[in-house]
Amino acid sequence: QVQLVESGGGLVQPGGSLRLSCAASGSIFSIDTMGWYRQAPGKQRELVASITSGLNTNYADSLKGRFTISRDNAKNTVYLQMNSLKPEDTAVYYCNAETYWSHDYWGQGTQVTVSS
Repeated sequence: QVQLVESGGGLVQPGGSLRLSCAASGSIFSIDTMGWYRQAPGKQRELVASITSGLNTNYADSLKGRFTISRDNAKNTVYLQMNSLKPEDTAVYYCNAETYWSHDYWGQGTQVTVSS
């Protein structure tokens, strides 16, 4: 089992920045890829960015250049730096961990609201 705890969400004005953190615990040795997804009201959950244990990254095309994913394997933590935030970035952001056996774990989600 893997447990994921997100932090760092909140209310920010358009153009502002936030950094989300996700700390993993439990069977951390089994984790390959970690990532962030988001779900806005009335929309499907979508990939924001992911990063493998070898630190290879993948981003949603629409977010490249504004969002940066990073990972500290020593701390079992993945981060999402979000810059130049827009109202359309408002969503619940979920941390995801995929094991080497393709089993998915999810965090509880953290709300990000971009509004003036």
